[in-house]
Amino acid sequence: MLDQIFSYREMCDIEKVQTLQRGMNFHMNPNYSVILMSRRSNAPYADRILGDGITIEYEGHDEPKTSYEINPKTLDQPKLTRNGTLTQNGKFIRAIELFKRGSADAELVKVYEKILPGVWSLKGFFNLIDYQIKYDGKRNVYVFLLKLSDKQDIKTNTPLDLQHTRLISSEIKKEVWKRDKGKCVICGSIKNLHFDHDLPFSKGGTSLIVQNIRLLCAKCNLAKSNKIE
Repeated sequence: MLDQIFSYREMCDIEKVQTLQRGMNFHMNPNYSVILMSRRSNAPYADRILGDGITIEYEGHDEPKTSYEINPKTLDQPKLTRNGTLTQNGKFIRAIELFKRGSADAELVKVYEKILPGVWSLKGFFNLIDYQIKYDGKRNVYVFLLKLSDKQDIKTNTPLDLQHTRLISSEIKKEVWKRDKGKCVICGSIKNLHFDHDLPFSKGGTSLIVQNIRLLCAKCNLAKSNKIE
C-alpha cells in the first residue's frame, strides 16, 4: 500500500533479506528492484521529488570506501567495479538503455523512504525511465529518473490513477509522524500504519499541507474507504 509505514526490521522481512545495507538493489526480487531514498538534511545523496509530484530524481551511489585516504565524495560515481563488472549504477543504466531501445519494459523499482531513524515509508512502485550524468561541483554523479507506476499491485496488476495521485513529501511525513505521535489518530494503534489524506486527493485534497495528512492504521483506513468525512 502506498505510504505504508514500516520499521527497518519489517522492511527487511518484507524483502526476505537479513539486512538492507545498500541503497540500490537491482533485481532484489525477480519482479522488481529496490532502492532506499532519503531527503533528510543529513542524507548522503541528493534525492528529490520533482514538481509533478510523481517523479523522483535518485542520485547514484559512490565508490566504496577502501581506505582512510580516499574520500568517495571526491570521485566520479562508478559504472564498473575494479574487476570490470557492473556496479549497481551500471545495472540500473543497462536496464534504462534496454528500455529506451525498446528491448525491455521499464524496470519496476520499489522505493522506500527514510522518514526518521528506524521509520520507513513505502513510496510505491516506480518505472525506471532515464538517467543523466551531472557535475555536482566536485565530481560526476549519476541521476536516475523514476516515475510512479500505474501498477502498484504486482500480484493483480491493479492500475493506479496517476492523474489523482501525488507523493507526500518527507518533510510533511516527518511533521505528521511527530504530531500524531506515531499512532493511528482514530484508534491509537501503532501497527499497520500509513499516511492518509484526510480529504482524498481524488476529491480535491492536497499532499502539500500537514493539515490534510494523518496517520491511520489499515483497519481504520479500510473503514474510511474513499469517503469524505
